[in-house]
Amino acid sequence: MTAAEEEEHPVGVDLFRTRPIAALHVALIIVWTVSVTFVLALVAVGVSLFSRSGDFVHLIARLWGRSILWVSGVRVVVRGGERLAPDRACIFMANHQSNFDIPVLLGHLPVQFRWLAKAELFRIPLFGRAMRGAGYIPIDRQDRAAAFHSLREAAEKIRAGASIVIFPEGTRSVDGELKAFKKGGFVLALQARAPVVPLGIRGTREVMPKGSLWIRPGRVTVAIGEPIDLAGGAFPTKEALMEAVRRAILEATASCRAGGPCCD
Repeated sequence: MTAAEEEEHPVGVDLFRTRPIAALHVALIIVWTVSVTFVLALVAVGVSLFSRSGDFVHLIARLWGRSILWVSGVRVVVRGGERLAPDRACIFMANHQSNFDIPVLLGHLPVQFRWLAKAELFRIPLFGRAMRGAGYIPIDRQDRAAAFHSLREAAEKIRAGASIVIFPEGTRSVDGELKAFKKGGFVLALQARAPVVPLGIRGTREVMPKGSLWIRPGRVTVAIGEPIDLAGGAFPTKEALMEAVRRAILEATASCRAGGPCCD
Protein backbone atom coordinates (compact mmCIF):
# COMPACT_ATOMS: atom_id res chain seq x y z
CA MET A 1 0.00 0.00 0.00
CA THR A 2 1.34 3.44 -0.91
CA ALA A 3 1.67 6.34 1.54
CA ALA A 4 -1.29 8.06 -0.12
CA GLU A 5 -3.44 4.96 0.27
CA GLU A 6 -2.44 4.64 3.92
CA GLU A 7 -3.51 8.26 4.44
CA GLU A 8 -6.95 7.58 2.93
CA HIS A 9 -7.32 4.23 4.75
CA PRO A 10 -5.56 4.38 8.13
CA VAL A 11 -4.31 1.26 9.90
CA GLY A 12 -7.20 -0.55 11.56
CA VAL A 13 -9.84 0.32 8.97
CA ASP A 14 -9.56 -3.13 7.34
CA LEU A 15 -10.72 -4.67 10.60
CA PHE A 16 -14.05 -2.85 10.27
CA ARG A 17 -14.70 -4.30 6.83
CA THR A 18 -15.81 -7.51 8.60
CA ARG A 19 -19.58 -7.23 8.78
CA PRO A 20 -20.15 -8.54 12.35
CA ILE A 21 -17.46 -6.24 13.76
CA ALA A 22 -18.74 -3.32 11.69
CA ALA A 23 -22.29 -3.95 12.95
CA LEU A 24 -21.11 -4.00 16.57
CA HIS A 25 -19.16 -0.81 15.99
CA VAL A 26 -22.20 0.95 14.50
CA ALA A 27 -24.36 -0.25 17.41
CA LEU A 28 -21.81 1.15 19.87
CA ILE A 29 -21.77 4.49 18.03
CA ILE A 30 -25.58 4.70 18.09
CA VAL A 31 -25.81 3.91 21.81
CA TRP A 32 -23.00 6.37 22.58
CA THR A 33 -24.51 9.14 20.41
CA VAL A 34 -27.98 8.80 21.94
CA SER A 35 -26.56 8.75 25.47
CA VAL A 36 -24.13 11.64 25.06
CA THR A 37 -26.74 13.69 23.19
CA PHE A 38 -29.26 13.26 26.02
CA VAL A 39 -26.75 14.09 28.77
CA LEU A 40 -25.08 17.04 27.06
CA ALA A 41 -28.40 18.43 25.80
CA LEU A 42 -29.61 18.53 29.42
CA VAL A 43 -26.42 20.32 30.43
CA ALA A 44 -26.74 22.73 27.51
CA VAL A 45 -30.34 23.59 28.33
CA GLY A 46 -29.37 24.26 31.94
CA VAL A 47 -26.36 26.38 30.97
CA SER A 48 -28.41 28.35 28.43
CA LEU A 49 -30.54 29.71 31.27
CA PHE A 50 -27.47 31.59 32.52
CA SER A 51 -25.50 32.18 29.30
CA ARG A 52 -27.18 34.73 27.04
CA SER A 53 -24.41 34.70 24.41
CA GLY A 54 -24.59 30.97 23.74
CA ASP A 55 -20.79 30.75 23.69
CA PHE A 56 -20.53 28.24 26.52
CA VAL A 57 -23.35 26.13 25.08
CA HIS A 58 -21.43 26.02 21.81
CA LEU A 59 -18.40 24.67 23.71
CA ILE A 60 -20.64 21.87 24.99
CA ALA A 61 -21.65 21.21 21.38
CA ARG A 62 -17.95 21.04 20.48
CA LEU A 63 -17.46 18.38 23.16
CA TRP A 64 -20.47 16.50 21.73
CA GLY A 65 -18.96 16.56 18.24
CA ARG A 66 -15.52 15.43 19.36
CA SER A 67 -16.96 12.58 21.43
CA ILE A 68 -18.86 11.20 18.42
CA LEU A 69 -15.75 11.40 16.25
CA TRP A 70 -13.74 9.65 18.96
CA VAL A 71 -16.12 6.70 19.36
CA SER A 72 -16.42 6.45 15.57
CA GLY A 73 -12.67 6.28 15.06
CA VAL A 74 -12.59 9.43 12.91
CA ARG A 75 -9.44 11.55 12.93
CA VAL A 76 -9.68 15.15 11.72
CA VAL A 77 -6.96 17.36 10.28
CA VAL A 78 -7.61 21.07 9.69
CA ARG A 79 -5.53 23.03 7.19
CA GLY A 80 -5.48 26.80 6.70
CA GLY A 81 -6.21 27.76 10.30
CA GLU A 82 -3.92 30.77 9.91
CA ARG A 83 -6.59 32.29 7.64
CA LEU A 84 -9.08 32.54 10.49
CA ALA A 85 -9.69 35.85 12.26
CA PRO A 86 -11.56 34.86 15.46
CA ASP A 87 -12.39 38.49 16.27
CA ARG A 88 -14.13 39.11 12.93
CA ALA A 89 -17.59 37.72 12.15
CA CYS A 90 -17.86 35.81 8.89
CA ILE A 91 -20.01 33.30 7.03
CA PHE A 92 -18.46 29.87 6.62
CA MET A 93 -19.72 27.94 3.60
CA ALA A 94 -18.82 24.25 3.22
CA ASN A 95 -19.55 21.35 0.91
CA HIS A 96 -21.88 18.76 2.44
CA GLN A 97 -21.38 15.02 1.90
CA SER A 98 -22.28 13.28 5.15
CA ASN A 99 -23.98 13.56 8.52
CA PHE A 100 -20.43 13.52 9.89
CA ASP A 101 -19.78 16.99 8.45
CA ILE A 102 -21.64 18.35 11.48
CA PRO A 103 -19.54 16.82 14.30
CA VAL A 104 -16.39 17.45 12.23
CA LEU A 105 -17.04 21.20 12.04
CA LEU A 106 -18.41 21.43 15.57
CA GLY A 107 -15.44 19.60 16.99
CA HIS A 108 -12.62 21.07 14.95
CA LEU A 109 -13.47 24.48 13.51
CA PRO A 110 -11.57 26.44 16.16
CA VAL A 111 -13.84 29.48 16.44
CA GLN A 112 -17.19 30.33 17.93
CA PHE A 113 -19.97 30.05 15.34
CA ARG A 114 -23.70 29.50 14.98
CA TRP A 115 -25.46 27.10 12.62
CA LEU A 116 -28.10 28.14 10.14
CA ALA A 117 -29.84 24.75 10.10
CA LYS A 118 -33.04 23.19 8.82
CA ALA A 119 -36.03 23.75 11.09
CA GLU A 120 -36.76 20.02 11.47
CA LEU A 121 -33.75 19.63 13.78
CA PHE A 122 -35.19 22.17 16.20
CA ARG A 123 -38.34 20.04 16.61
CA ILE A 124 -36.40 17.16 18.20
CA PRO A 125 -37.26 17.17 21.93
CA LEU A 126 -34.48 18.49 24.17
CA PHE A 127 -31.95 18.51 21.31
CA GLY A 128 -33.83 21.34 19.61
CA ARG A 129 -34.02 23.29 22.86
CA ALA A 130 -30.27 22.92 23.31
CA MET A 131 -29.69 24.19 19.75
CA ARG A 132 -31.76 27.28 20.48
CA GLY A 133 -29.81 27.77 23.71
CA ALA A 134 -26.60 27.87 21.69
CA GLY A 135 -28.05 30.59 19.46
CA TYR A 136 -28.37 28.39 16.38
CA ILE A 137 -30.93 29.60 13.84
CA PRO A 138 -33.69 27.44 12.28
CA ILE A 139 -34.58 27.97 8.63
CA ASP A 140 -37.81 26.56 7.23
CA ARG A 141 -37.27 25.97 3.53
CA GLN A 142 -40.97 25.23 3.03
CA ASP A 143 -42.09 28.62 4.36
CA ARG A 144 -40.65 31.54 2.36
CA ALA A 145 -41.67 34.22 4.87
CA ALA A 146 -40.22 32.27 7.80
CA ALA A 147 -37.03 31.64 5.84
CA PHE A 148 -36.51 35.36 5.19
CA HIS A 149 -37.16 36.04 8.87
CA SER A 150 -34.40 33.54 9.73
CA LEU A 151 -32.03 35.25 7.30
CA ARG A 152 -32.71 38.62 8.94
CA GLU A 153 -32.08 37.06 12.36
CA ALA A 154 -28.80 35.59 11.10
CA ALA A 155 -27.74 38.96 9.64
CA GLU A 156 -28.37 40.57 13.04
CA LYS A 157 -26.22 37.96 14.76
CA ILE A 158 -23.40 38.56 12.28
CA ARG A 159 -23.58 42.33 12.82
CA ALA A 160 -23.44 41.61 16.56
CA GLY A 161 -20.19 39.70 16.04
CA ALA A 162 -21.25 36.05 15.60
CA SER A 163 -20.05 33.89 12.72
CA ILE A 164 -22.47 31.60 10.87
CA VAL A 165 -21.94 28.20 9.19
CA ILE A 166 -24.00 27.26 6.13
CA PHE A 167 -24.07 24.30 3.76
CA PRO A 168 -25.02 26.19 0.58
CA GLU A 169 -26.08 22.99 -1.23
CA GLY A 170 -28.87 22.67 1.33
CA THR A 171 -28.53 18.88 1.55
CA ARG A 172 -25.91 16.14 1.38
CA SER A 173 -24.42 15.13 -1.95
CA VAL A 174 -25.00 11.49 -2.88
CA ASP A 175 -22.05 11.14 -5.26
CA GLY A 176 -19.61 13.56 -3.65
CA GLU A 177 -19.94 16.16 -6.39
CA LEU A 178 -20.69 19.76 -5.41
CA LYS A 179 -24.38 20.35 -6.13
CA ALA A 180 -26.29 23.50 -7.11
CA PHE A 181 -26.44 26.12 -4.36
CA LYS A 182 -29.52 27.46 -2.62
CA LYS A 183 -29.71 31.25 -2.76
CA GLY A 184 -30.57 32.01 0.87
CA GLY A 185 -27.04 32.02 2.24
CA PHE A 186 -25.90 34.42 -0.44
CA VAL A 187 -28.79 36.79 0.23
CA LEU A 188 -27.62 36.73 3.85
CA ALA A 189 -23.99 37.40 2.89
CA LEU A 190 -24.92 40.42 0.77
CA GLN A 191 -27.19 41.77 3.52
CA ALA A 192 -24.58 41.41 6.25
CA ARG A 193 -21.58 42.35 4.03
CA ALA A 194 -19.54 39.86 6.05
CA PRO A 195 -16.65 37.95 4.45
CA VAL A 196 -17.40 34.45 3.20
CA VAL A 197 -14.87 31.79 4.23
CA PRO A 198 -14.97 28.68 2.00
CA LEU A 199 -14.45 25.30 3.62
CA GLY A 200 -13.57 22.11 1.78
CA ILE A 201 -14.36 18.84 3.59
CA ARG A 202 -12.91 15.56 2.34
CA GLY A 203 -13.32 12.08 3.84
CA THR A 204 -16.71 12.22 5.56
CA ARG A 205 -18.45 10.53 2.64
CA GLU A 206 -16.10 7.55 3.09
CA VAL A 207 -16.99 7.48 6.80
CA MET A 208 -20.77 7.58 6.23
CA PRO A 209 -22.26 8.30 2.80
CA LYS A 210 -25.78 9.61 2.38
CA GLY A 211 -28.34 6.81 2.47
CA SER A 212 -26.13 4.41 4.43
CA LEU A 213 -26.21 3.39 8.08
CA TRP A 214 -22.69 1.95 7.98
CA ILE A 215 -19.97 3.98 9.68
CA ARG A 216 -16.28 3.37 9.01
CA PRO A 217 -13.30 4.81 10.85
CA GLY A 218 -11.23 7.13 8.73
CA ARG A 219 -9.39 10.37 8.25
CA VAL A 220 -11.17 13.63 7.43
CA THR A 221 -9.49 16.78 6.19
CA VAL A 222 -10.98 20.27 6.43
CA ALA A 223 -9.32 22.95 4.31
CA ILE A 224 -10.01 26.59 5.13
CA GLY A 225 -9.85 28.76 2.03
CA GLU A 226 -9.01 32.41 1.60
CA PRO A 227 -11.81 34.69 2.88
CA ILE A 228 -13.88 36.34 0.15
CA ASP A 229 -14.33 40.00 1.05
CA LEU A 230 -17.68 41.57 0.16
CA ALA A 231 -16.71 45.12 1.10
CA GLY A 232 -16.87 47.79 -1.57
CA GLY A 233 -19.54 46.09 -3.66
CA ALA A 234 -17.15 43.54 -5.16
CA PHE A 235 -20.11 41.26 -5.92
CA PRO A 236 -23.09 43.27 -7.20
CA THR A 237 -25.33 40.19 -7.52
CA LYS A 238 -25.82 37.00 -5.56
CA GLU A 239 -25.16 35.00 -8.73
CA ALA A 240 -21.65 36.47 -9.01
CA LEU A 241 -20.99 35.67 -5.37
CA MET A 242 -22.35 32.12 -5.77
CA GLU A 243 -19.94 31.45 -8.63
CA ALA A 244 -16.96 32.81 -6.68
CA VAL A 245 -17.83 30.70 -3.63
CA ARG A 246 -18.34 27.58 -5.74
CA ARG A 247 -14.86 27.96 -7.23
CA ALA A 248 -13.36 28.57 -3.79
CA ILE A 249 -15.01 25.51 -2.20
CA LEU A 250 -13.88 23.32 -5.10
CA GLU A 251 -10.32 24.62 -4.72
CA ALA A 252 -10.40 24.07 -0.95
CA THR A 253 -11.72 20.52 -1.37
CA ALA A 254 -9.06 19.72 -3.97
CA SER A 255 -6.35 21.06 -1.64
CA CYS A 256 -7.31 18.56 1.07
CA ARG A 257 -4.98 16.04 -0.57
CA ALA A 258 -2.06 18.46 -0.54
CA GLY A 259 0.32 18.82 2.34
CA GLY A 260 0.48 21.90 4.51
CA PRO A 261 0.36 23.19 8.07
CA CYS A 262 -2.34 21.72 10.27
CA CYS A 263 -4.19 22.80 13.34
CA ASP A 264 -6.33 20.63 15.59
